[in-house]
Amino acid sequence: MKRLMIVGAGGHGRSVAEAAMASGSFEMVGFLDDAFPELTSVWGIPVLGKVSDYRAFRPDVDCCLVAIGNNLLREQAVALLKAGGFELASIIHPRALVSPRAVVGPGSAIMMGAVVGTEARLGEGAIVNCGAVVDHHCVVEDYGHLGVGAVMAGGSVLGRGAWMLANAALGYGVKIEAGRVLLPGEVVRKC
Repeated sequence: MKRLMIVGAGGHGRSVAEAAMASGSFEMVGFLDDAFPELTSVWGIPVLGKVSDYRAFRPDVDCCLVAIGNNLLREQAVALLKAGGFELASIIHPRALVSPRAVVGPGSAIMMGAVVGTEARLGEGAIVNCGAVVDHHCVVEDYGHLGVGAVMAGGSVLGRGAWMLANAALGYGVKIEAGRVLLPGEVVRKC
């Protein structure tokens, strides 16, 4: 089992920790978090300090995952940890369905009930939330984020740092530019 540290002790961080523990592949060392200075533990797992304290825990950690929903903040924290020599873990909830022919980039999180299809590709730091679908031959570029129930139809592309909020949908072959945010329930299709 790899010793895991998670950056982010909020809702997404806790969901990722639960997925990591359920996978049986990780031992939780603790969390780092700037947003909750009064928080000392989550389910008996210590909140070790702020993100800036990351260097102090390098000897005790085999890998880490940044579990912050904000794409820009996630990317910045990943860059910091990579520069510090940390390995990025990818967490896949055991109740997610991921094709053996899909490619999952480092630092990605695939949550309970998510589906990642044949030859789909997830970049670094991608999030596929609960019940989201990344169909066959889709691409989620680095730091792309699918919210709960978001759906990408075959061959669609979610640009770098783009975010599909809950129940947003992309039609077949649609490409979303970097940084775009799709509102809850928004549908984008080819005309």
